[in-house]
Amino acid sequence: MASLWPWLAIAGLGALHGLNPATGWMLAAACGLRSRDRSQALRALWPIGLGHAASVGVVVLLVVGGLPVDRRLMQVAAGGLLLASVAFHLWPAVPGALRAPAGRVGLALWSFLMSSLHGAGLMLVPALLPLCLGSGGDSVSVGLATALAAMALHGASMLAITGLVARGVCQGFDSFGPRVRQWLRNWRRPSLH
Repeated sequence: MASLWPWLAIAGLGALHGLNPATGWMLAAACGLRSRDRSQALRALWPIGLGHAASVGVVVLLVVGGLPVDRRLMQVAAGGLLLASVAFHLWPAVPGALRAPAGRVGLALWSFLMSSLHGAGLMLVPALLPLCLGSGGDSVSVGLATALAAMALHGASMLAITGLVARGVCQGFDSFGPRVRQWLRNWRRPSLH
């Protein structure tokens, strides 16, 4: 049972990341709402998952390779990339076509940056170390295979929760959106009495 706890922690952290609006469900729901097609919310999960996996993968490779992980350096680099992308987006000389709503690449980049900023991969280190060190001794390939399996479990858990929340938000807006818009129109309309 003791060897099961790191796997449960990894899956639980994935579910926690799935609940965080900054790591994807809000953007996936926005894709579905903007297109008025709930399936677009689920299609947005692929780039969100790729960005998250890239962020976690950097940390996994450092841990398996036995290299030091500098949290502050990773967060400063991700924050700098985020600020540079915002500055690029707001710079008046940038053509309007580059300011269009984020496509799949933009979603993947956002997911990578947000996952790196809040330390998605770093949270897994306490669970990864016993798994990788206890997975067969000195073999780097065994440690890497275990780390990749942990990364896949974490990502699957995150994407499952992200998809459920995004789909629920889209369904909620489909159900209650027209009523809220009608209420807002009536509320803003001056009364004749």
